[in-house]
Amino acid sequence: MSYRKKKLIITVALTGNVPTKEMNPYTPITEKEIAEEAIKCQKAGAAVAHIHVRDEKGEPTCERERYKKVLDLLEERGTNIITQLSTGARGGGNTAEWRGQMLDLNAEMASLSTGSSNFPTQVNANSFDLIKELAEKMYTNNIKPEIEAFDLGMIDNAIYLLRKGVLRAPLQFNLVMHVRGSVSGTPRNLLHMAESIPEGSTFTVSGIGPSQVPMLTMAILLGGHTRTGLEDTVLYDKGILATNVMLIERIKRIAKELGREIATPDEAREILGIIK
Repeated sequence: MSYRKKKLIITVALTGNVPTKEMNPYTPITEKEIAEEAIKCQKAGAAVAHIHVRDEKGEPTCERERYKKVLDLLEERGTNIITQLSTGARGGGNTAEWRGQMLDLNAEMASLSTGSSNFPTQVNANSFDLIKELAEKMYTNNIKPEIEAFDLGMIDNAIYLLRKGVLRAPLQFNLVMHVRGSVSGTPRNLLHMAESIPEGSTFTVSGIGPSQVPMLTMAILLGGHTRTGLEDTVLYDKGILATNVMLIERIKRIAKELGREIATPDEAREILGIIK
């Protein structure tokens, strides 16, 4: 199938762990801000909201009640956006119990890193036991994992876990390009990673910082999907602060020029094999 015939899923990473109001005043921090931002982003064209939450000090956390409040606010507003919860290592304690405490909530997707890597100020540690425990909880609660691959080894690990029955086909990958300490965001690296995922899988690309536009443009050309948002870049361009909606609108313009239509949340569910 020509890449032009595939509808494009836009994921918006609303908040992340790093951005602050000081870095970018448009960063949503409270549960109410995060929910309101997700609603705005769906109206702008996003089909998936990648959600992190913060504690009362604005620090990253995995607290179940904070995730629940965001999801409850979205449900009250009747939004149809796909909710994807972060189980990342920056959210506090590095145990499956802590990082997966929210996986019994009414969400449709969650992130799942399938290997360890370096972040600028800490180690992103993910043992096979931790990965297995998080995956089991996701499947038990009808949550589709999105495999976060910060380098090629994490794709290899996902293939191994698929073979062992820990993961279930078809897989959805998020190829995270240009995090310091992991794979750099170059066309050669992205092409190699995209060609390394198992047949029948789908993939999204995250381009961090200055790699965003070239990496996401390439993802569109390869028939993949795109993730944007303030988690991935707080700047729209040099000296220009971004908003989540601005970043979505840019992806839509690029996609239009390249002949890709934008998927609605329900179309994204069909593409990703999500049963609501």
